[in-house]
Amino acid sequence: MPYHRLIVLVVVANLAVGWHAVASGSWWAGQATALTSMEIVALVNVTLAVVVRQQWIVNALFWLATRAPTTWPLPVRWALAKIYHFGGLHVGLAASGTTWYLVFVVSLMYDHLHHRGHVSVPNLVVSGALVTLFVVMSILALPPLRARAHDTFEITHRFCGWAALALAWINTVLFVTTRHGGAFALLTTPAVWLLTVATVSVAMPWLLLRKVRVDTEHPSAHVAVVNLDGPNQPLIGSTQMVSRRPLLEWHSFANISAPEEAPGSHRMVVSRAGDWTAEFIDNPPTHLWVRGTPTAGMANVARLFQKVLFVATGSGIGPVLAHLMANEVSSHLVWVTRNPRKTYGALVDEVLAAQPDAIIWDTDAYGKPDMLRLAYGAYDTFGAEAVVCVANKKVTWQVVHGLELVGIPAYGPIWDA
Repeated sequence: MPYHRLIVLVVVANLAVGWHAVASGSWWAGQATALTSMEIVALVNVTLAVVVRQQWIVNALFWLATRAPTTWPLPVRWALAKIYHFGGLHVGLAASGTTWYLVFVVSLMYDHLHHRGHVSVPNLVVSGALVTLFVVMSILALPPLRARAHDTFEITHRFCGWAALALAWINTVLFVTTRHGGAFALLTTPAVWLLTVATVSVAMPWLLLRKVRVDTEHPSAHVAVVNLDGPNQPLIGSTQMVSRRPLLEWHSFANISAPEEAPGSHRMVVSRAGDWTAEFIDNPPTHLWVRGTPTAGMANVARLFQKVLFVATGSGIGPVLAHLMANEVSSHLVWVTRNPRKTYGALVDEVLAAQPDAIIWDTDAYGKPDMLRLAYGAYDTFGAEAVVCVANKKVTWQVVHGLELVGIPAYGPIWDA
């Protein structure tokens, strides 16, 4: 996947920097190690890892990628539509930053023990604590651990990340003032400005934290349709993170435009798929916390193609419905779900209003289909340029990778966070 290739690209770039440092012989020679250079390289990686996940940056990346006209060659648009794999940059940068901080701490300890340069004990202690936090975050973010204990991963990533940012500030102030002294040295060091960028990126969504009133409808015991108050309709195809406990857990859902009679609100579809969603459906709240700004969702890449087939299973209809209602792209829908009318109620009417010829496969009546075969048949009949699939992980990968193996542009969630 492009996700993995981006990780490799970042790692190779950092290896090139490391090779230059070793080959030049200047970083570990002389009376002291080039600690400032190591710290800056580490901070560049960490800061970019933070920035590339920032909501406004994500929206900008999607906006730029989808500006390409649909008359451009298909291979070019096929590649541009992989923009949502940008998480590979985050992983590569975070892993490289952590490695550089390890090198920095080892070098710092070596200089301290051999009385090289000006390394203070507080600087050494803070640097050791900082790199420990980065290592803990990296380990718990490994896909197998993240999948088994996602809540632990999320809490650790948030609180360890905040603590690491604070320690990075302390570490930089100690390091610069010990070696160079004075406030002016702080203002002229790149590390301070890199930390400023990282801090602003982390803080911005939380500065927009707000509590909104919600009204929940229950078409069935499996699904809740959540109506959220808001001053403006979110961007088409955007997602928004909501929480009942903002410091502990956040969940992302697709925004769907509200009916015309409720122009000041928007909706989300929540299906029973875990402890949080089950509790939400059984005991719906009157208010939810939201933060930051609505963020472009994966299905926005449909704008790069002239004709698109949307394939959805169950509540995957939520992200797709926003695009069907907007009618920005010529599209066709395949929706596979159990007893759609009984499960989703009036949402079925909205789907049919937007797509009267949609294929709605009732698994209660017809059983589970061969999703890859069904998707390929609809793609071929409709004459689509690309396929966007929103389903569970197994089905999404089956459809996306299966279609791409035979040369069809196909896209779906990659569960990278």
